[in-house]
Formats: sequence, structure tokens, C-alpha cells
Amino acid sequence: MAQFAVFIYEAEIPGGWENAPAELLAGHEALPGRIEELGASLVSGLALQPSTAAKSVRDGVISDGPFAQGKQSIGGTFVVEAKDLDHALEIAKIVPVLDGGVEVRPLFDIPAE
Repeated sequence: MAQFAVFIYEAEIPGGWENAPAELLAGHEALPGRIEELGASLVSGLALQPSTAAKSVRDGVISDGPFAQGKQSIGGTFVVEAKDLDHALEIAKIVPVLDGGVEVRPLFDIPAE
């Protein structure tokens, strides 16, 4: 099975994840089981601190904030093993998002030496 990175873009929740709606948090807690029900495997996942905690480097200059500014920022990412891109996109459709979206990217298959 191929691996895909799934990026979750979300508008900043005022006061952080502590103030997120209970149904959004419950949806994220249930996500690994739902992924397995679709015949895929969750490889790893990361929940990110708010974009206000980010630092960016461009041309050697360090700045406060995320690299790209926008209404939504990357709130988390996970890697999933799926049959193909269509399968990974079916998984992306079930990712709980309050005000944002999801991006799916295939990962390079680097052969073991």
C-alpha cells in the first residue's frame, strides 16, 4: 500500500483547542478507527500548536508566524497507508474540520538500501 500525507487546515479556534467544540474533538478521537474501517492504516499523526507559535525562515531571515499567511493554517497532519490516491481521498472526506479543509499528498516511496 502507498503512503499519503494528509494535512488538516483549520481556522484558528479562539482560545485554542481547549475551546474547540466537543463534537470536533470527538471526531478526531474516532478518526483512527474510522480509517481502519475504510481498510487503511494510520501510520503516524501530529497535532500542531497554533500558528502564532510558528517561526518562519525565508532567505535566512527569521520571522514570527507561519510561512504562508491565510485564514486557515495547518493544524495537524497524519500519514496514512491506503490502496491508492482515490482511497486516500475517501479518508480525507471523513476528517473532521470546523472551518477549513484537508490536503492529500502522495509520499515518495524510497527503496530500502
